[in-house]
Amino acid sequence: MYIVGLTGGIASGKSAVSGMLREFGAYIVDADELARAVVLPKQPAWLEIMARFGPSILLPDGSIDREKLGDIVFNDKTARQHLEDIVHPNIKARVLAEIKTASQQGKQIVVLDVPLLFEVGWQKLTDEVWVVYVDDSVQLQRLIKRNCLSAEQALARIHSQMQLTEKVRLANVIIDNNGDLAATRRQVWENWQRLEKKTAMCTIE
Repeated sequence: MYIVGLTGGIASGKSAVSGMLREFGAYIVDADELARAVVLPKQPAWLEIMARFGPSILLPDGSIDREKLGDIVFNDKTARQHLEDIVHPNIKARVLAEIKTASQQGKQIVVLDVPLLFEVGWQKLTDEVWVVYVDDSVQLQRLIKRNCLSAEQALARIHSQMQLTEKVRLANVIIDNNGDLAATRRQVWENWQRLEKKTAMCTIE
């Protein structure tokens, strides 16, 4: 089994690349999906978050208001660290369980789709890392449009993560997503074919 870490910056297009890899046949471990699961009402992480941030961050149905909590943590480094200390261990446990499941099912290529891959040190779980890259101006405009944010709100979210240029420096593969989806897809397909050849050789050996 070969594990690829897939990361990028907020609004860089990582989810689109993840979708392409799923289509090509990769087993996707989506950290965002797992993050939503661990904070469902009455889950241990949910209880800790409510104790730390109070009931004001809850929606009427008891679920966490992600937008309201985001406004808090993206503007308060200490609060963000408290939130990460709560959720990251819970997410990592589920990531490891997903990797085990993939192994038991005989999957050849597993993609860990993790926005904060480098920030939390999970690149150590992978064989190589892909970074989806866009220019700063493109990232900002896409985030403003996607989330209906002000420039100030968007910048706060961008600056809460490691700079994309730094992630690029640490990457094995860079997917340039400044152009259209067709150009991005070509890059993903070329690298997917490389992975298939690599895993096929390992199987033969």
